[in-house]
Amino acid sequence: MFLTSLLELVRFSLCVTAVRGFLQSDSYTNKQEDSTDEHDWCYQGCEYTSSRWQELPQSQCGGDRQSPINIDTSEVIADSSLGVFNFTNFSNPDSMKYLINTGHSVKCVLEENTVEIEGGGLSDKYSAVQFHFHSGDHLWHPGSEHLIDEDRYPMEMHIVSLKKGLSVDQALTVSEGISVLGFLINVTDEDETPEKWKNLTPYLINITENNSTVDIKDSISIDDLLGDVNLTKFYRYEGSLTTPPCSEVVVWTVFQDPIKISRNMVELFIRTLKSVKAYRPNQDLNGRKVYASPGILQSPGHSWCYSDHCEYSPADWHMLPGAECEGDRQSPINIDTQHVTYDESLNNFTFTNFSDLHTMKYLTNTGHTVKCVLEENMVEIEGGGLSHTYSTIQFHFHWGTIDDHSNGSEHTVDSKRYPMEMHIVSSRKEFSVDDAVKDSEGLAVLAFFIEATHEKINQKSWETLTSYLSHIIKKDSSVEMSSHISIDDLLGDVDRSKYYRYNGSLTTPDCNEAVVWTVFKQPIKVNTELMKLFPSIMGYSDIYRPEQKLHNRTVRTSSAPTGPRPHPLPLLLPLLYVGCTWMGDK
Repeated sequence: MFLTSLLELVRFSLCVTAVRGFLQSDSYTNKQEDSTDEHDWCYQGCEYTSSRWQELPQSQCGGDRQSPINIDTSEVIADSSLGVFNFTNFSNPDSMKYLINTGHSVKCVLEENTVEIEGGGLSDKYSAVQFHFHSGDHLWHPGSEHLIDEDRYPMEMHIVSLKKGLSVDQALTVSEGISVLGFLINVTDEDETPEKWKNLTPYLINITENNSTVDIKDSISIDDLLGDVNLTKFYRYEGSLTTPPCSEVVVWTVFQDPIKISRNMVELFIRTLKSVKAYRPNQDLNGRKVYASPGILQSPGHSWCYSDHCEYSPADWHMLPGAECEGDRQSPINIDTQHVTYDESLNNFTFTNFSDLHTMKYLTNTGHTVKCVLEENMVEIEGGGLSHTYSTIQFHFHWGTIDDHSNGSEHTVDSKRYPMEMHIVSSRKEFSVDDAVKDSEGLAVLAFFIEATHEKINQKSWETLTSYLSHIIKKDSSVEMSSHISIDDLLGDVDRSKYYRYNGSLTTPDCNEAVVWTVFKQPIKVNTELMKLFPSIMGYSDIYRPEQKLHNRTVRTSSAPTGPRPHPLPLLLPLLYVGCTWMGDK
């Protein structure tokens, strides 16, 4: 009996020590003591995994106010009291002391009594002590703790603050003793990642062992990491710590806009924690209410779609802020083959690394299409009458419905619409994407029609590609492309010397008039059942923009008409009649 009580006392002591280490900025002279050497709990691979945390001594992990949760945006309640935050020293470039690998998370300890938070509907002022990260165990296994409409993001960042004037022990006994700001993290291209993340993440290679630390010598502020996140748009609820003892003392703020960093950076966090699934499963709401700031519910949101079931349908895209969707150079168009102009300068293309089996990084569901993002600076196109060399960044698809006779291409030829269309998007090599959309020839898009076939042809590459679709059913979800497929494999034996050329725009908002379009005449042939997988698995249909007016533009063709043109008989017969009459008069 005495031994059992002693064991429980030791376990409780270790829990409290772990929480103190997790919350405090630097209570010890030796930074190695910032987290305990003993770990009674874990996410996976030990006796007390998350499903058993409630069994730990003095644990509140089985309570009714647990975190994290799924935030159902259709059920949130508007709260006008959730006003603007006042962040003190979020822009201070010297507020970060060191990074530590706690064995459960990567944590950044802040300078004491430097960073503060108030406002935003909080009842008191809070002093920030640290921020840390939660992640999955693989690139294709997202690891945010909070979910939005059942969507889990790749990572999540938590800024942890204590109510000002309270010690850690005191904060753990007060209903709102701790404030946590939760920032979801999504993936983006390397060139769109905030520069300061590129300064922070290299430190991770120095803390791959548990309890290892590294001092931060770069000047990096919290604002630098948050980037362009809109800090007026957030959700609020009462919850708990998401690690043992899961104390129900946290007022949670989860921001709507995600931070965006590159996939390589997400992978660095995963490798640092040795591929540990570092997040707690979502917990029951148990009657709690989730509130939304006015910034969320009063914002127009600028949501666009292809149907009439959203704020901005195609007919209204021109009303979006900054959109060029009502210009004179819009795409897609109908190509009238009787009114195209032969241009001998439209010669053969040079395709660099189209046959490379390692160019595809990941497939993502954008909510509007399926997009395959390519490795940077690998795939290029030039020639074909283009004035510049272009670096290929992604390809995506447009389709109709699951019906056998559905058509969903964007471009049409002599008013014929094909079942699908594939766009390979490239940016001028010397331009960033932001610069490319501002230049009249900043982007080059290769468009390939896709035609259904029931023939037994080799479709291995398309079978492999479509096998990934089931992994990206949720909007903004992504899956790593581990299979070896080349762009040439997907294009097959399409004749790439025969194509149409015109100057146009992007076919989605902001409809930037920056595109040199190449529309190939010969379609790709894909098995009917494989084509149906796009609308059936992704769950949305008819994702193509209606035909736009040509205005005064010219559509050129790379190949001269074959065979003799028919004589204009209506004009020729009167001439013959006049000639014969004149000869008769002689």
